[in-house]
Amino acid sequence: MMTTPLMIPLLQEAVDSLRMLPSIGEKTALRLALHLLRRPQEETERLGNALIALRTRVRYCRICNMISEEEICPVCADTRRDHSLVCVVESIRDVISIEETGEYNGVYHVLGGVISPMDGIGPDDLPIAQLVGRVSSGGVREVIIAISKGMEGETTSFYINRLLSGTGVRVTTIARGVGFGDELENADSLTLGMSIKNRTPLL
Repeated sequence: MMTTPLMIPLLQEAVDSLRMLPSIGEKTALRLALHLLRRPQEETERLGNALIALRTRVRYCRICNMISEEEICPVCADTRRDHSLVCVVESIRDVISIEETGEYNGVYHVLGGVISPMDGIGPDDLPIAQLVGRVSSGGVREVIIAISKGMEGETTSFYINRLLSGTGVRVTTIARGVGFGDELENADSLTLGMSIKNRTPLL
């Protein structure tokens, strides 16, 4: 914590708030805060208003858990998409990465994490039961598991596969073009797109 007299309370409060962001240390937070002070007031106000609107108006889709401004997200509401094909991902960022490939026209189910006993995250802490409910209600022919291939990801994938094994729905996983432990968001669009197209049964 900086203690210089030049760190007036309002500046310190801004620095402390910016430090809550991922990968932002104290020096970077101070640089960002001072940068915002140099910008025109309307720009800073627009940023502040955008963040407030993001936090107060954005909700999670009641079907897939993707962010949305409505009760149902644009993907789930799109009748042109293949609703019999559900892609299970770990995060919202993964949905964005897959959409950027242009190779997928189904819908999604966002878990918001993976099973990780070390972090105190069990199956009941994730919307896995909601996924099983979607499948059990009918209309789903295939579930694609598109979760990063780390140990927690593999555990989550096989747990979901076990729950869906008696439903008659085909369960597949993205091809190994996305390497073991890789994050989907870090894969290039071509590799990720081919991994989705060349998906294989999850054994």
